[in-house]
Amino acid sequence: MGSQRDTPSPDLAEVSDEILAERAIGGDADAFKALIVRHGSLVRAYVARIVGSLIDADDVTQEALYTAWQRLPELRDPAAVKPWLMRVASRHAFAHLRHKPPTEPLPILDAAYPSAMEPETVAIRNAQLTALADALDSLPEQERRCWLLREVGELSYDDIAKELDIPRSTVRGTLARARASIHAQMEGWR
Repeated sequence: MGSQRDTPSPDLAEVSDEILAERAIGGDADAFKALIVRHGSLVRAYVARIVGSLIDADDVTQEALYTAWQRLPELRDPAAVKPWLMRVASRHAFAHLRHKPPTEPLPILDAAYPSAMEPETVAIRNAQLTALADALDSLPEQERRCWLLREVGELSYDDIAKELDIPRSTVRGTLARARASIHAQMEGWR
């Protein structure tokens, strides 16, 4: 019986984010579950990049989605539910970092790769992702947050400006600097 409740009904899978959000605001848990199925993996990947661990990302993502469920009535534009979920997740992820005791750096990639992949391909991909992680870690915090919100979170410039409380023009300049720095540091991987 529980497995039938784990995935949204097929009719909800075809419904737009806006309608799902409106239904969820009205208390429809299945509509909110459909939003989680649709956007949960992106939220988790984004949180994992911020907190540096898939284990911590699971906890932070769960907390963020629970907060989102509780605060759905505050969502002003149901069509913008995806960027809103990303902002909620962002706040939880950065709060987690602020309250986390300092520890040894955790590897960014603690996910297992399918065994069918060739070892050489896996090694190259790991090295590329480690180089990207190092490039991101070398950025000033605002540049890193802008880049993550845009490239991982897929937020618009306006949504990033709102999230970081900076002008849209500053977002554009900050992203340009972040991209240029990452481009220069990843030169050897092209």
